[in-house]
Amino acid sequence: MGRPVRFAPKITRGTCHCGAVRWEYRGDIPDATICNCTVCRRYGVLWTYGYDGHEIAVEDPGIAMAAYICGSRRISFNFCKLCGNLISWRSLRPNDDGRTRIAVNLRLADPQQVSEVPLRRFDGLHSFHDLPLDGRTVADVWF
Repeated sequence: MGRPVRFAPKITRGTCHCGAVRWEYRGDIPDATICNCTVCRRYGVLWTYGYDGHEIAVEDPGIAMAAYICGSRRISFNFCKLCGNLISWRSLRPNDDGRTRIAVNLRLADPQQVSEVPLRRFDGLHSFHDLPLDGRTVADVWF
């Protein structure tokens, strides 16, 4: 008998416009979130969530990323200071299990890689709850 076949997990990658900052999501992306809070609606991002160093890794050469921290000071919005693209948001405190929540901006990925990802709407302005799924995907807001 031969060795068992191991399949590499799916990896989706994104990069800012100038290429200085990159991210990758390991595994199947469950959904993309559009949020209408006062910050996200201005940025126009599509978030997908995970944990720093688990599903999501952000690669920064150490000179390109800057952060904007607002309001409750619970998360930072991280962008490339060279080209201005919003890369991610990151929790400023780990969860009780020690993992740090992070989201990356799917608009920085190749559209073909993420076009079929289900779209979720989050009411971050009023109720702070997910709205019902309506069958749309990323392609419905991009193309």
